[in-house]
Amino acid sequence: MAQLTIVKVGGGIVEDEKSLHALLDKFARIEGLKVLVHGGGRSATRIAEQLGVQQTMIGGRRITDAETLKVVTMVYAGLVNKNIVAQLQKRHVNALGLTGADMNVIVSHKRPIKKVKMEDGSTQDVDYGFVGDIDQVNAELLAELIAKGVVPVLSPIGHDTHGSLLNTNADTIAAETAIALAKVQEVSPLTMHLSPKFEVRLMFCFEKKGVLRNPDDDDSVIPSITSEDFPKLVADGIVSGGMLPKLENSFQAIESGVQEVIITHADYIDNPEAGTRLSR
Repeated sequence: MAQLTIVKVGGGIVEDEKSLHALLDKFARIEGLKVLVHGGGRSATRIAEQLGVQQTMIGGRRITDAETLKVVTMVYAGLVNKNIVAQLQKRHVNALGLTGADMNVIVSHKRPIKKVKMEDGSTQDVDYGFVGDIDQVNAELLAELIAKGVVPVLSPIGHDTHGSLLNTNADTIAAETAIALAKVQEVSPLTMHLSPKFEVRLMFCFEKKGVLRNPDDDDSVIPSITSEDFPKLVADGIVSGGMLPKLENSFQAIESGVQEVIITHADYIDNPEAGTRLSR
């Protein structure tokens, strides 16, 4: 079984040249097979403002109208993705930048109108516009590319197979891709039985050292969290905000066959002892 590392990097890292170069240096040195998934929301917001495209955020999530979809596609699939691909080629990593529409890699559906709890406690029906929720990841095709030495670089753009691109959460893309690739099977040459092709490790890297017990103390990293610990941390308010969906995605990945999930600082993706490890 081959080791496969999937690294998801947030927009705060990819949008800072020094941080991005440091991350890609470390990513290039990761042994074995690998995939990179990236965000880029801050760049999209900045360029949208420069173009006069008004941005609306509700509960930390972007409302993606038709004009905003043009901006995020331009930024995520173009500017950010191709810059990363070029920088990885410089580091002798044979990277291939992809959206979900390329080779039908990620199929999504348009998110339906949802009731959202607002800051004042009221609820409101929210139409997120051209935002996608993932239906399927074409893991067999990705596995073929990976086996040939290609390193996919996935941007957070999916499609619905009916001609529409969809703004799709990068954390969810990373988790769903990890789950799908963990389920790819091959015939074992020793037993002639089907077995998993990859042992998948998923890493979420961002500006913090891991999941923090105290958000004001960057060194208060929780070294490990089990599925039993998770609801207690949520109830105590230690896990909240943007970290909550990240951990929900992570535990879903573990329950679906991903071997290990690590949440760590971008500087430490090559340090096996750093960050927070999640397990059953």
